[in-house]
Amino acid sequence: MVEIRKPIPVQEAIEHVWNHRHQGCTEYISINDCDNRSLGENIVASHAVPPFNKSPYDGFAFSSEDTLHAGLNNPVEFDVVEHIGAGQVPTIRLEQGQATRIMTGAKIPEGADCVAMFEVCKTYEKNNMACMSIKRTMKAGQNIIEEGSEVSEGEKLIKRGTLINPGVKALLATFGYSEVKVAKKPVVGVIATGTELLDVNEPLQPGKIRNSNAYMIESQILRAGAEYKYFGKLADEFEPSYQTIKQALEEVDILITTGGVSVGDFDLMPAIYEKLGASILFNKVAMRPGSVTTVASNGNKLLFGLSGNPSACYVGFELFVRPIIHHSLFSKTPYLKRINATLADDFPKPNPFTRFVRNYITYENGKISARLAGVDKSNVVTSLAHTTGLMMLPGGTRGFKSGDEVEVLLLNSSEGQLEF
Repeated sequence: MVEIRKPIPVQEAIEHVWNHRHQGCTEYISINDCDNRSLGENIVASHAVPPFNKSPYDGFAFSSEDTLHAGLNNPVEFDVVEHIGAGQVPTIRLEQGQATRIMTGAKIPEGADCVAMFEVCKTYEKNNMACMSIKRTMKAGQNIIEEGSEVSEGEKLIKRGTLINPGVKALLATFGYSEVKVAKKPVVGVIATGTELLDVNEPLQPGKIRNSNAYMIESQILRAGAEYKYFGKLADEFEPSYQTIKQALEEVDILITTGGVSVGDFDLMPAIYEKLGASILFNKVAMRPGSVTTVASNGNKLLFGLSGNPSACYVGFELFVRPIIHHSLFSKTPYLKRINATLADDFPKPNPFTRFVRNYITYENGKISARLAGVDKSNVVTSLAHTTGLMMLPGGTRGFKSGDEVEVLLLNSSEGQLEF
């Protein structure tokens, strides 16, 4: 007897999965290896930046009070008592009438409260003493970069879960993070099911197709920030499939299978879930493509049974698996970023279920436009190569026309959002 499944709304399915999320772990890695990893802790300034008052120019440091009466016809003269470069520490406290020759980035000496650039000063020797003069008044604090003017000690700079980019890495180096605490990448197991599947290097045979889903899912896992472990493809045989899946669950944090989740004679995953003692969260979703998407929990691990059709498999990963991976990486915005766009092509298909249509984004006449990426059928793989977004069309609609406003989930955006 064929099992009758009741589809649940997409939002409800997403919430079921989210309620079974688990907190991620952390590890320390070298700053040399931390690019594109997620921070495992907040970054707090361990010292002020800059850590001392410093000069922004090459010039002379002195007390502004010494220039109170300076003018075009009344140059004020200083004895130059020290010369310091960046990285050197002043050793002389300046007295009245004294100046220090200072280079860009060098620490301001005690007794000085301003810096005059070389261009406004005249230098010369007098009685075998280096001297300089200036014909203008200076103000206290003029041309000085003050201690802590960029960052105060104890200031929270970057939140946990932030993806480490070159700018973040520069801050880590500034504050001495030779070892960086990052979110440990979850390991996601991948198993492709179906006797009809061939390896990528095998020639085509009658009734067979090459296994594209495993490679596609592996790429999606990497894009989401996790690691994958491929356990191969399984023929439609119950006991070997069960044993492989049981073993895989001991080695991974999340397990994805593709195919075998429908109700056909050779769809084995429902029976495997039952024998594992896994709890089924749902086994049908009111969506196209991917209505047969099934998710189960086994202990503290999630099993995602995605459709064997490439586009349905692709969409199921982005909606259900990706947010769980991002949560384990401490992201505060685990869901795909959603934007409004203008539909550039007619899409006349009626939508009894919520439909996720493959599209790509263009910018036309100052507007964001969504164009169809190709043929929109669940078994079609070619359109995925051009897909940068999923146009989300609500159920119960009779099709859309060019010019209609639609919502699009962005696949390649580094930004996400808090809720679906």
